Amino acid sequence: MNAVLRKCLDDLEARIDPQVEGQLWQAWIDFSEDHFHGDLFIPRRSASAPPQVDWPKVSINQGLEDNEMMALQQFGMCSALLEHGTGMRMNVRCNYGTSIIPLLFGVEPFVMDEETNTLPTSHPLHDLDAIRRLVDAGVPDIRQRYMARVLEMAEFYAEIAAQYAKIAQYVQVYHPDLQGPMDIVEVIWGSSVFYSLYDHPDLVKALLEIVTQTYVECMRAWIAIVPFREGGNTHWGLYHKGNIMLRDDSAMNLSAPMVEEFVRPYDQRLLDEFGGGAIHYCGKGDHYAPILAQMDNLYAVNLSQPEYNDMDVIFDHIVDNGIKIIGLRRDAGDEAIARGRDLHGQVNCSGIEW
Repeated sequence: MNAVLRKCLDDLEARIDPQVEGQLWQAWIDFSEDHFHGDLFIPRRSASAPPQVDWPKVSINQGLEDNEMMALQQFGMCSALLEHGTGMRMNVRCNYGTSIIPLLFGVEPFVMDEETNTLPTSHPLHDLDAIRRLVDAGVPDIRQRYMARVLEMAEFYAEIAAQYAKIAQYVQVYHPDLQGPMDIVEVIWGSSVFYSLYDHPDLVKALLEIVTQTYVECMRAWIAIVPFREGGNTHWGLYHKGNIMLRDDSAMNLSAPMVEEFVRPYDQRLLDEFGGGAIHYCGKGDHYAPILAQMDNLYAVNLSQPEYNDMDVIFDHIVDNGIKIIGLRRDAGDEAIARGRDLHGQVNCSGIEW
């Protein structure tokens, strides 16, 4: 561990107040267990704790290349949460973007220019014969490319936790961005997959099967190093009951019957396999909110763009069925309350506030 990282971690450890963090964590647990009875759950720390050393700014690309820089980048966000007293829980992850699993299937990475400070993605295959070869090959070796670096970084986080007791207790290492099965298939295949849902549905389902099995293998390797926390886990600073956070961004392009056929079965298998959790999506998802409401072991939904959704449909099917909405943008929550919508204490509005 280099001197800069050591100095910054010493600073973070010294600034963590167990009473402040314990109160915040308990507030999130109470919310997840239906013990919150207000309109909107908007927690804050009872005290802020400014840094006592200069934390360096670390770009995403710098973190991709070096474990210590990755740690500085991620723990730097925890430092900012303490400085500003926000109500998001401290967490860090192995921040390698959305193509961690797609890269296992042979797609090539696309790393953004340094000045964009944006996570990498990958080039899709757009090749039916290549897809057929992937299906024939089965589950790939998961200890390669970004996934190998994810597991190595997880080990490094474990080393840090062994040296800093308060960081170990109050900063959660949350699972990497493994996406969801349909999202992974789209990234591997390319946007032509949406035509193939009609033209080659059996091939799409065959790849979904292999991808789902690969997700299971990756997550099992992850939790062998970083076990889930009992009861609930944190993702993007947002606590939810259960363990995993699936992504269903691709589903916004699909009809509800298509979601039922190509998304729900594979998501459900993963929720069942790993003790439930949450689902995130960007864009429009009100058309498949009724499907989300019927899923087992789904405890929370995170949506990033409420303006693209009929929020009454979302509320009707999500919060009215006892499923939490976490990280809802504050203006969307305030608008619902202003017009008298009963949210049943099921909605959290938390996010970066500086």
